[in-house]
Amino acid sequence: MQLLSLVGPAADSLAERLAPRLDGRVATVERLPNREGGTDTDGVDGAFGLADDGAWVGAGDDRSLTDLLDALAPEYDYALLSGFPEARAPTVVVGDQSTKVRGEVVETVETVDDIDDDGLETLTRHADDGEPYITLETLVEQVRQSPRAERAGAIATFTGRVREKDGDDDSRTTHLAFEKYAGVAEDRMATISEELTTREGVEEVVMHHRTGVIEAGEDIVFVVVLAGHRTESFRAVEDGINRLKDEVPIFKKETTVDEEFWVHDRQ
Repeated sequence: MQLLSLVGPAADSLAERLAPRLDGRVATVERLPNREGGTDTDGVDGAFGLADDGAWVGAGDDRSLTDLLDALAPEYDYALLSGFPEARAPTVVVGDQSTKVRGEVVETVETVDDIDDDGLETLTRHADDGEPYITLETLVEQVRQSPRAERAGAIATFTGRVREKDGDDDSRTTHLAFEKYAGVAEDRMATISEELTTREGVEEVVMHHRTGVIEAGEDIVFVVVLAGHRTESFRAVEDGINRLKDEVPIFKKETTVDEEFWVHDRQ
């Protein structure tokens, strides 16, 4: 799922103009004002409505932006975020250029009226060019839809995450930062996936490694294997993550409460 964050006055109206130009399923996420006492769900933790034609609505008070994006990622091709300066996504700033945002600022405009058709086309390219928001569920759904899925009786997965410490006496890791050569890492992961798929009983292999800053406790890397049986699926998952770590040029900087360093300098 591709992300684009829109921050500033009338960001939601800009999202409405941009959405029809995107090629795929689009979700819009708008920041709502806080409600005193939370969301009115009549004493339950979540309230949902479903029509016979598949239309649905829902309400609750227990989701962060990350939680919501994780739920959207397997189902949508794009998410347009309105009013979330904290989002780690390509960001369009409308109005006050000093607005603090977490993502990379890709466009700045005084008002949304300054964005004409050419401007909307530029925003479309920014949405397409950003790093995709991929979760484990995204990849699991991808292999479920494989034309080879009818031959498979197993889906095995691996998730790597940022651990805070190796031992009780270690300094706590606050975050990791990953960098890669554009295109090179993706090509190498694709090659590993293709080679593993040639094994007897392995139908499809997909993997993804996030880049940028990843906080302690967050997910870093996923490997998903679709296979005929559990034995070949487990073996392919283990070999997949081992080869990814050994063969894919991704560089890791670790930040602890005491210091910051490139991990490869200490290996």
